[in-house]
Amino acid sequence: MPRFKQTADILKLMHNKEKVRNIGIIAHIDHGKTTMSDSLLAMAGLMAPNRAGEARALDFLEEEQRRGITIKTANISLLYEEEGNQYVINLIDTPGHVDFSGKVTRAMRALDGCVLLVDAVEEFQIMTEIRLRVALDEFVKPVCYINKIDRLIKELKLEPAAIQQKLLRIINKFNEIVQTYGPDEIKNEWTINAGDGQVAFGSALDRWGFTLPMLQKKGLTLPGIIQMYKDGELEKLQEMLPLSEAILGLAVHKLPNPDQHQPKRIPHIWKGEADTVMGQNMLSVNPKGPLVICISNVIIDPQAGVISTGRVFSGTIRKGDNLNLVGVEKSAKAQQVSIYMGAYREIVDEIPAGNIVALLGLSEARAGETIVSDDIRETATPFESIKYVSDPVLTIAVEPKKPTDLPKLVDALQKMSIQDPNLVTTINQETGEYLMAGMGELHLEIAVKDIKSQYNLDIIQTDPTVVYREAIRAEVGPFMGKSPNKHNRVFFTFKPLEDKIIQLIRDGELSEILSTSRRENVLRELAGWTLKQARQVFAINENANLLIDTTVGIQGLREVKQHISGGFQWALKTGPLAGESVRGVLIDMVDIRLHEDPVHRGPAQMMPAVRQALFAGILSANPTLLEPIYIIQVRVPASEMGNVTGLLSRKRGSIRNVEQDGPIVNVTGMLPVSETLGFSQEMRSATSGTAFWQMTFDHWAPVPDSMLPDVVKKVRSRKGMNPTPPRASQYIVRE
Repeated sequence: MPRFKQTADILKLMHNKEKVRNIGIIAHIDHGKTTMSDSLLAMAGLMAPNRAGEARALDFLEEEQRRGITIKTANISLLYEEEGNQYVINLIDTPGHVDFSGKVTRAMRALDGCVLLVDAVEEFQIMTEIRLRVALDEFVKPVCYINKIDRLIKELKLEPAAIQQKLLRIINKFNEIVQTYGPDEIKNEWTINAGDGQVAFGSALDRWGFTLPMLQKKGLTLPGIIQMYKDGELEKLQEMLPLSEAILGLAVHKLPNPDQHQPKRIPHIWKGEADTVMGQNMLSVNPKGPLVICISNVIIDPQAGVISTGRVFSGTIRKGDNLNLVGVEKSAKAQQVSIYMGAYREIVDEIPAGNIVALLGLSEARAGETIVSDDIRETATPFESIKYVSDPVLTIAVEPKKPTDLPKLVDALQKMSIQDPNLVTTINQETGEYLMAGMGELHLEIAVKDIKSQYNLDIIQTDPTVVYREAIRAEVGPFMGKSPNKHNRVFFTFKPLEDKIIQLIRDGELSEILSTSRRENVLRELAGWTLKQARQVFAINENANLLIDTTVGIQGLREVKQHISGGFQWALKTGPLAGESVRGVLIDMVDIRLHEDPVHRGPAQMMPAVRQALFAGILSANPTLLEPIYIIQVRVPASEMGNVTGLLSRKRGSIRNVEQDGPIVNVTGMLPVSETLGFSQEMRSATSGTAFWQMTFDHWAPVPDSMLPDVVKKVRSRKGMNPTPPRASQYIVRE
């Protein structure tokens, strides 16, 4: 029985963890997530039922309403009543567009379960699979809702047998992905069976839905539903099979509560010892234990300031509590505790373990930060870093039209990078440009609109340009770096890093490799290194470069290692070939000669020496540029397939797979990001507007040698550098 939302009832239920569900809605773009959310809000009395499906209530930003897509994640707590039992559903609606994938990944950290929404007509798309794999990586249990059944009936006019065949294909694909990518312990447990009520079907737009047990209970059949459409009995169908009952019933009965799931999930997202105070209380979801919160999202409210959203894994959070941020080693007080209701927050007294909270007062918090109470501050182990499935691949330069607005622009860029870690903002020290790197054209377009509207800034922007990486293709060395005072020398050899290490870092094992306590195990277990090799690693950066030390018996080395690491990070942030970040290089420090007086071997001496040697080595190792490559999936009528493959070939693309789906063909291929600027217009022109496509970052690949000199020249010229890259001889020094 639907109920109106009552904050007091919701807060009371939050203390009964069996009645709590923390769920998210995930899907490919335009498959109907936010439309479905409208029906759930109507059930809770938060909007008029006749507006559900068109109001897009959780798309509360003006830009979301205008474009008809979800850009931000939206949280809401719903009260749901079924057969006399009340439940609180902490729901997160997430974006489907690839450019906002990072927001989905961050939202997962707060959840126990999720509803994967699949379009019955389009079936599994690129982002459908990626979203499901992210849920599996974060150990969030997925169930499935197959949407837009109405289109199979009204538009395609399929017979029941043909409809069932499509639905079965979607379910089988879901199970195939779970079996392939799920952790071993859940590969069989998390596969879905429609007969057991683990799959819902329906139409979010027409506001009806069912699971098979629900359909059987109501005495209906699929042919009966088709007949009701033919007879114009939609209102009767909505009354008999309300979508909210199907989806929230699925969440209540087939997705776990915090007590059931958190003990199983903790070992997958937290690498601390289970028998510690922190570990024991998180495993028991103890509301009376020490406070442990993992921040999943940060937004900046123009009035309130920084608002941090996170999952309470242990303890109970109250206003005025002293909070310790483990990552940045800072402390703060909880100025306000609240729950989200779409665009609004409702202030509450406390939120216990197993729930999602919004906090005011954590100005230093970032997504992935671990918050603990004073009693475990000294012994706390932080959560695993949040793993993102893509890298920023496009960049633009921005500047204010009024020079006096420059401080406001710097402040805006800083705040935006806090809210969205996938939006990388930097200042080019050589050119003075203010740069924003994002996941795609839409991501950057929305960021620019946010600067103009939220911060009231009039800015000028450049056209998007591609982000490259520098890499080497040969094993060289040793090369020497000499400190400016000539008293210190350091020697390095260079070789391309193994692909499996690069993949390890991309998959999010960076934090474990950096952690001394875990580094040896990770490199030995996952990369096949020996214990001796693992112990030699002493610096790593996010672009998958490793610095190892194979020297023996060097006096004073301990005191300068930090300076050497700093030089390593400095040199590889803007490489010598084109001023782009260096990727995938294994650098071995094979010898070092230090002045006996520490005064002569400080950072001002050691960092330039390291940078000099690294530039000499990189430029001598057959350097190249890596360009980002999208995987693209195009749905197009069979008659237009040749136009699609021809366009991809002209754009240096490659075709990986072609599948026929009735009159529609699905073409999957690879396409360099540099070839996609303005791609939409060309695709529409080539296919007479009949193609639908989605692109997402897949990998980095070397720029073809025939193009390399020209690309390097263009990148350097754009940055205001000498168009001709330096020669290795400019950095090579002799004894």
